[in-house]
Amino acid sequence: MAIKEDHNRFRDIIKGRVKEDLKKYVSHGEMIGKREKEFVKIPLPHIDIPTFRYGPKQRGGVGQGDGKSGDGVGEPGDGSGQGQAGSEPGEHLLEVELSIEELADILGEKLELPRILPKGNKNIDSVKTKYTGLAPVGPESLRHFKSSYKNALKRYVSSGLYNPEDPVIIPIRRDLEYRTYKKVVKPQTKAVVIYMMDVSGSMGEEQKEIVRIESFWINAWLKKHYKGLETRFIIHDAAAKEVDEETFFRTSESGGTLISSAYKLCQNIIEMDYPIHEWNVYPFHFSDGDNWSSEDTRYCLKLLTEFFLPNSNVFCYGQVESKYGSGQFLKDLQKEFPDDERIILSQIESRDKILDSIRDFLGKGK
Repeated sequence: MAIKEDHNRFRDIIKGRVKEDLKKYVSHGEMIGKREKEFVKIPLPHIDIPTFRYGPKQRGGVGQGDGKSGDGVGEPGDGSGQGQAGSEPGEHLLEVELSIEELADILGEKLELPRILPKGNKNIDSVKTKYTGLAPVGPESLRHFKSSYKNALKRYVSSGLYNPEDPVIIPIRRDLEYRTYKKVVKPQTKAVVIYMMDVSGSMGEEQKEIVRIESFWINAWLKKHYKGLETRFIIHDAAAKEVDEETFFRTSESGGTLISSAYKLCQNIIEMDYPIHEWNVYPFHFSDGDNWSSEDTRYCLKLLTEFFLPNSNVFCYGQVESKYGSGQFLKDLQKEFPDDERIILSQIESRDKILDSIRDFLGKGK
């Protein structure tokens, strides 16, 4: 019990250190690089669990070795500083494993994020029946024929009544078994995050790395509130296509940018796979703000007004700073939707601004 308490205290210390240095971990992206399913490994210097450490064998024990009574302990040598290089390995950083949910808790505490309130009636709980085992009593409608028959057969064989020539098995009361069940309350909340990213020539590796880090933390927070969160990925330049997560962050194109191509594909995915009366929908679009023409921008604004804003929990646009991008699309959105809380806009100038951007997107609890 004492060891378990020590480990719990140690984990509390770890969480405190991660929370204290969260900006560093987020901006460096160390956590994402060491992700394993629902856990991440975090390198933490200067923290360790107190333990007994034993020296190499055959080096003597306490109070052993050459010397006479009255000799000082640890007296200086000749001061030459000469000696052979050590053969033992040096100390390494401690890697600590934390779950995605624990990281979401740390993020929420650090940024003081409110809990998400699913829109509409999607947060109504449903009660389902789950069969859990067998019992000797129960209603006839739940009688388990196979188990009851096996019990009767065992009784016939063990008592010598079984006749292979006339294999008639008649269960009696003590042979019968019935299915047991319990009521399980399951939340009906379902959510999908659809990430869209401009991969044209002006979006470099640094810009995509910022999007990769930010999407990891956004997913961590949303998974805390929606079990079984689904994620879809769309890349676009002048044309859009759906890809897997790895392709999403590795693809680079050299063509122009047509933002409406991504918005139209995103709309098709929502209409085909995610009925708005059943799903909480979170579209996220990341770009450096360039678009092919003002005409296409007007079409994007039309899609936002007529489809995305009425049918999404919130539409999020993150503009990543790029020396090749004009940044005009953010200005157009700010002008068109100055006070509409259904759309959240964030300017991400560098890695140091990722936490501020996450607070922009998640700070309203939508």
